[in-house]
Amino acid sequence: MDTLISVRDLVVGFGQRTVLNGVSFDVRQGEIFGFVGGSGSGKSVLLRTIIGLLPVREGTIEVLGTELSQASEQARQAIQRRWGVLFQQGALFSSLTVIQNVQFPLREFLNLSPGLLDDIARVKLEMVGIKADDHNKLPSELSGGMTKRVALARSLAMDPELVFLDEPTSGLDPISAGDFDELIKTLQKTLGLTVFMITHDLETLHAVCDRIGVLADGKIVACGPMETILKSTHPWAVSYFHGRRGGALAARHLTKAE
Repeated sequence: MDTLISVRDLVVGFGQRTVLNGVSFDVRQGEIFGFVGGSGSGKSVLLRTIIGLLPVREGTIEVLGTELSQASEQARQAIQRRWGVLFQQGALFSSLTVIQNVQFPLREFLNLSPGLLDDIARVKLEMVGIKADDHNKLPSELSGGMTKRVALARSLAMDPELVFLDEPTSGLDPISAGDFDELIKTLQKTLGLTVFMITHDLETLHAVCDRIGVLADGKIVACGPMETILKSTHPWAVSYFHGRRGGALAARHLTKAE
């Protein structure tokens, strides 16, 4: 199985503070890889570093076969066209309509006719469950769940091989979060996507992730399928996955595995 993301000995920090200190992991083609850690542990810093928004102090990041720190600007742009990103709060442009938000990366990278832009955007919005009646709404008119779906449609606009999701179910009620989990899983299967997901949602980790990386103390302290993570003896992993909120899910997962 091909490796789409390979991170080795990554060090990232701000001023005197080191946030990530020797992080190494791989994301394999076709899997949903979930990344979890405590508040302030550096999960989102990791994602932003991989996609080039934050600088690397030490280590290497290889995405889709290209070592990004060594790549030319042209090569980086070519790689960026092959991935999509859903940021934590959706990050929709407030002055653009739903359909215009989805068209944005198409306008940025491609020279398409207005009719083709409309057709592609409508297909992506339909794919994530946004009806035609909502295509001309502004982000301020959308619910939290609809905002996430529009942002997901935008991340899929360029038909990416790889999608980065930053807390995709954050702020959603349990029903909406469950629906969004199912949507991600369905799209991953039907489109053959590889998904790198930052999340603190225990239900999401159990329901959709093929493998999970656990970040604590600036390092990966556990990595593997849920069965492996549940056997970790690291104090944060034990507290998170076997604590008051995670214990019932862990017991249910282990029973199901048996």
